[in-house]
Amino acid sequence: MSAAPAITADRFEEEVLKSETPVLVDFWAEWCGPCKALGPTIDEISADYAGKMKVFKLDVQNEAALASKYGVSSIPTLLVFKGGEVVDRMVGLQPKGNITSRLDPLL
Repeated sequence: MSAAPAITADRFEEEVLKSETPVLVDFWAEWCGPCKALGPTIDEISADYAGKMKVFKLDVQNEAALASKYGVSSIPTLLVFKGGEVVDRMVGLQPKGNITSRLDPLL
């Protein structure tokens, strides 16, 4: 079971765009090897940032319209939302330190 819950289009506005705290969304797919490799890192970040930042996983197979809306053409893509806007984008497999160094200034 993933520590980072899945997010779907029906809850995206409420949980992500209207969030009082920053939100990290991992755009991924089951068939994507680098996405699977990034999964444990996303779960660690979800636990490390609990209460300070929301972390969600969004399956691009099931939520293609959302992926398209945010210009996600390669996965994994990590989008960071703050105040309903995308404030950072990381594409490809990332080391945890690179991700957290970009998240910390947003808290």
